[in-house]
Amino acid sequence: MVVHAISLPPGEFAVHRVDELFLGRLDPEAHPYFREIAGLRVSAHFLVARCGDVTQYVPVQRRAWHAGASQWRGRSSCNDFSVGIELSGDEVTPFTPAQYLTLARLQRTLKKRHPSLHDDHVAGHQHIAPGRKWDPGPCFDWDFFKECLAKATPDDHWPIVWK
Repeated sequence: MVVHAISLPPGEFAVHRVDELFLGRLDPEAHPYFREIAGLRVSAHFLVARCGDVTQYVPVQRRAWHAGASQWRGRSSCNDFSVGIELSGDEVTPFTPAQYLTLARLQRTLKKRHPSLHDDHVAGHQHIAPGRKWDPGPCFDWDFFKECLAKATPDDHWPIVWK
């Protein structure tokens, strides 16, 4: 599992803008920053909103385009073997408790459905692409996430929104 952070435009956490980006519908004229990223083809398996709601964009069994040039524990091309989870956030705004709780619950649910996943297989984008990517960044509290993970339970009936 690779944890990311995204805000579109920078500093704003509107989920619908991420939807538009991942679905190839982001209007480059809607904001000057969108012109800079026009034509960018990226996706993630999941997005966790500030309130803790989860949206799924890509089935876990399929590749999402979230990691780019990357390496983890001697393996390159992390898109080929990882689940990408975006958190609505940036490098200067703390993530919400709801996001940590949801991320931990999502990890537990994925682990139950895919037993090959392990808790020590969680990395930030900054860890798999050091020097190239910053996210989830300095505001992500890895210790708090581990505490949440220790208490989280899987949920087989989770209402995840599919896009």
